[in-house]
Amino acid sequence: MASSWRRKVACIAPDVKPYPAIQIAILSLAAGLLLTGCVPYKARPLSAPVIESQYRARSIDSDAVQRFVRTAGWSQWPPAILDLNALTLIAAYYSPELDVSRTQIRMADAGVRSARPRPNPSLGADGGYSAQPEAHPIYSVAPGFTIETAGKRGDRILLAEKNAEAARLTFAEVRWLLWSRVRTALADYILAERKLNLLQQESKLRTEASELLEKRLSVGAAAQPEVDVYRVELLRAKAALDTAKGDVGQKRVALATALGIPPEALANKDIEYRNLDAPPANVSLTIYAIQKAGLLHRIDVRRMLVEYAAAEASLKLEIARQYPDIQLTPTYGFEEGFARYVFSSAVNTLPVFNRYRGPIYSAEARRRQIEARFRALQAQVIGEMGRALTLYRSSLQAWQTQSNQLAKVERGREDAARRALQAGQGDRLSLVLAEIETNTVALGQLNALVQVQTNLGALEDSVQQPLETGVRMYSAPESNPRHEVVH
Repeated sequence: MASSWRRKVACIAPDVKPYPAIQIAILSLAAGLLLTGCVPYKARPLSAPVIESQYRARSIDSDAVQRFVRTAGWSQWPPAILDLNALTLIAAYYSPELDVSRTQIRMADAGVRSARPRPNPSLGADGGYSAQPEAHPIYSVAPGFTIETAGKRGDRILLAEKNAEAARLTFAEVRWLLWSRVRTALADYILAERKLNLLQQESKLRTEASELLEKRLSVGAAAQPEVDVYRVELLRAKAALDTAKGDVGQKRVALATALGIPPEALANKDIEYRNLDAPPANVSLTIYAIQKAGLLHRIDVRRMLVEYAAAEASLKLEIARQYPDIQLTPTYGFEEGFARYVFSSAVNTLPVFNRYRGPIYSAEARRRQIEARFRALQAQVIGEMGRALTLYRSSLQAWQTQSNQLAKVERGREDAARRALQAGQGDRLSLVLAEIETNTVALGQLNALVQVQTNLGALEDSVQQPLETGVRMYSAPESNPRHEVVH
């Protein structure tokens, strides 16, 4: 029965043959081209508990940190004393903000790689047969090639390169903001420690003064209201001391947070700010020099110029898209026992109705918007630098006045009280009260120094470069130096 069926089919289509070897070869080649070279998927699970444990294990003494800081010129690590330069290197190694900016650079570089290739060809194929007697197989192969016109590829690459350049400038800006945050946290911590020391001294002196007055009160040499005043001042000093202790702890935690490490990593570490009492002199900071430095170094100004160049490249690309690409499709077919060669061409997306005006107008409006934003930013930067320099000058003058005049007067009173006590013409209470006044002046000087450092930080932020001597900007690689693998 089966052999009879096969004879009937042979009678109906005796010349039906299998697809020729050339068609099988072409299809195999196309499948191979599609499958070879593909990037396989790799899982990268994200585990919050693992990441937290890695954060808790961070240390400034690790071998990885030592390898990193050696690239920045440090031969011995960790140093005996952690200063601003050393702390900024630690922050550069652990900073999550820099990691985020690094991913933006990688995305921008991927955009450049995506913009460079030419359009991939396409491949179409079909095949079949006719049930009519003596019919031959029917098949065709039609590859397609796209030719980009009007320089679209070059404009696309230029746009991607400008976006990558802007991403690198954003990375530099994040690096500066990190440096500024570490500097502010370090200055706040050191100043809080100094204030704590002064308040401890004040509490000690006021305790002694109160005890001396209590003794005078017991022998009738002092009045109760006078003793009560000193008791209240002692209570105020102790309350301020308790607040200062909490403030020091909070500032130390803030410093560790700015470094990207747990607070325990700074335990038993000596930290100092070498130039805290030597801010830049007033004469070295002229408004012309500050504004010139700011306009040359301000990263947001430079990035805005790059964004304007990217907007121009985007406008050129949109204008080029008015001109349609050309599609070439050479076709080879086999039908009715004969080979057939067809060369087809097509023009993609003819701009007949709107002439592509909408995207062009949008790109041109964006370019004008960035130009207006740049003008506004430049005016804002100039004004910001002028205000910051004025505030810094005034606070520096106030600090110098207290340091040179008020301190000299109070130290003179304290020395006079000490000499009088030694000569037998004074008493211990007078000396203690003079020391309290000197300590009060020292607190005023410290508050003035706090204002100086605050305004200096604002001035450095306005030009985005360090103005202090002995301070250098750290270098941070664009690739992540850490190798923390999450399992």
